[in-house]
Amino acid sequence: MASVELKSVEKSFGSVEVLRDINLSLEKGEFIVFVGPSGCGKSTLLRLIAGLEDITGGELFIDGACVNSVLPARRGISMVFQSYALYPHMNVYDNMAFGLEQARLPRHEIDRRVREAASMLQIEEYLDRKPKQLSGGQRQRVAIGRAITRQPKVFLFDEPLSNLDAALRVDTRLEIARLHKRLSATTMIYVTHDQVEAMTLADRIVVLNAGRIEQVGTPLELYEQPASRFVAGFIGSPRMNFIEGEDAAAAGAYALGVRPEHLDISRTEGRWKGTVALVEKLGSDTFIHVATEETGMINARAVGNHGVQAGDTLFVTPREDSIHYFNEDDKPVERKAAARGAA
Repeated sequence: MASVELKSVEKSFGSVEVLRDINLSLEKGEFIVFVGPSGCGKSTLLRLIAGLEDITGGELFIDGACVNSVLPARRGISMVFQSYALYPHMNVYDNMAFGLEQARLPRHEIDRRVREAASMLQIEEYLDRKPKQLSGGQRQRVAIGRAITRQPKVFLFDEPLSNLDAALRVDTRLEIARLHKRLSATTMIYVTHDQVEAMTLADRIVVLNAGRIEQVGTPLELYEQPASRFVAGFIGSPRMNFIEGEDAAAAGAYALGVRPEHLDISRTEGRWKGTVALVEKLGSDTFIHVATEETGMINARAVGNHGVQAGDTLFVTPREDSIHYFNEDDKPVERKAAARGAA
């Protein structure tokens, strides 16, 4: 296992600055997830750690040694790509063994590692098949198995589930979680845009925005104590509602933030009155979009199959202890007595 540390790391492509002043320490055995909107620099940061891109400024350390000039193959890292990157002319066994053969390991050791990884991922029956004979989920397990056979200090995952359908994403996500438990001594860094993957897999999440780190913390820390309005709106699905104007000013803030699951709905009374514009029924939850005069459109989440319909009049009330307050700089501010009175 290995620690990873980035000190004032920067990356530019010509005159375009992609990453700025990245300072981050990853502990040995951690599962870290990088999240952020498209173009925020999360995949570029992963590629810098892998050695697939050169660092423009700053230093990268793995196990205390600076690796800025170290070749990717010598960093003790294995990477799992979004596109699987399997050799189509090789069967599964040969795909998983190829890197070990290049490293000139003894044949018995190669065989042991391949079969051990195949057993771990439950792909023993596919060892003689070509990639084209496998489903997307099976191909991704082969790609993960190939990484496992190298026994790396650090695993890197670059949006490995984005090409899979919803059911396969769930199954493969569970396999990655189990893999982390079995390989608890190995540091894992995972890039995704998927909220559920980040919240369920990570020990800590790194939120990136426009090439900078917005916040680092456990999933619940980011959910309950966002360090900025950006993080508050990015973490959580559906996204947080933001209310400006008189309600926020009365609470001594520029904006209020309330998550859909922290809103109570009623047909008879409440803080904000509005008309239901859209109802999304998912079975386990119902998302109710309410157009109010005071707040504009607001999204509430109700458990189960709620009977409300478009055109109904509803009252929406935020739970006082779950309201977030932000200033004009989009930073959180303390709840004031005025906020309690307004709620």
